[in-house]
Amino acid sequence: MEFDDLIGDVKDDLAKVEQQILSHLDTDIPLLNDVAKHILNSGGKRLRPAVLILSARLFPGAGDQVHQAACSLEFLHTATLLHDDVVDGSDMRRQRETARVVWGNAASVLVGDYLLALAFRSLTLLENLVVLDTISHATSLMAKGEILQLLRRFDSASPEEYMAIIIHKTASLFAAAAKIGACFGGALPAQQEALYRYGHQLGIAFQIVDDALDYMAEGDKVGKPLGADLKEKKVTLPLSRLLAVADEDDTRRLLATLHKDHIEDDDVGPVVSLMGKYDVLSYTLDEARRFANEAKAQLTGLPDLPERQTMARLADFVVERDF
Repeated sequence: MEFDDLIGDVKDDLAKVEQQILSHLDTDIPLLNDVAKHILNSGGKRLRPAVLILSARLFPGAGDQVHQAACSLEFLHTATLLHDDVVDGSDMRRQRETARVVWGNAASVLVGDYLLALAFRSLTLLENLVVLDTISHATSLMAKGEILQLLRRFDSASPEEYMAIIIHKTASLFAAAAKIGACFGGALPAQQEALYRYGHQLGIAFQIVDDALDYMAEGDKVGKPLGADLKEKKVTLPLSRLLAVADEDDTRRLLATLHKDHIEDDDVGPVVSLMGKYDVLSYTLDEARRFANEAKAQLTGLPDLPERQTMARLADFVVERDF
């Protein structure tokens, strides 16, 4: 199923979010407008806003505030992408040159700062302390996750470290999106927490699949070259698994690649072949599916509405996607 078909329940809501996003990108500073539009219009699926709105629509109290909250959430997410690309030295994102390549690191960081400030300003105007507390907590976790990833080394990495990184960097914002939507919908505290757990597990599944796709799909699918994480020596679940299960000879060859000062395109193919030999990617996707199933389990007991069914299908979609 295509994403646009999947989220039909809230397609009109997402269109309103898109309008709000565009309305904020018409400032008196052309550089700011250009950089922000470059990444915001680069083909992202608005998954986090969709989760927020679906959560809100499960309950009778959801109003137009959810559009403003979803817009703010997307600004926050986009700010982290701009900053991440600078930290990682990334050249491509979603089949386009990154903003840092086009306008430089300084412009990317400063526009990211602007979007972050805009997100919090917009959320503050909604005057909901639970929402502000939730998103502030998520933002601090995301920053911590970036630092944890910066410190992680392939020769001392553990699966526990990997999980900590993706919980901080990715799952925290998905969890916040689900809880914020529930909050605006008028959900009870226990329902808000159930949806927070849904978003948390969904975010873990999403990131694990993202990491698997780095070794599975060509650039026209995921918007970045095959093996981009390998070249940056990011020890994601596929590489961590390979290091754990490869025999002595293959491990030696793999470590020789990882010890290189610069990993080249020609180094990627042999590593991908090793992942096939040890069935690493099937293992990785099975792990993602396990977390997606745990996400769906959190929906039990929530209002039995079409939006709830869409959220369950969204968990399956996150695992089955090829982008």
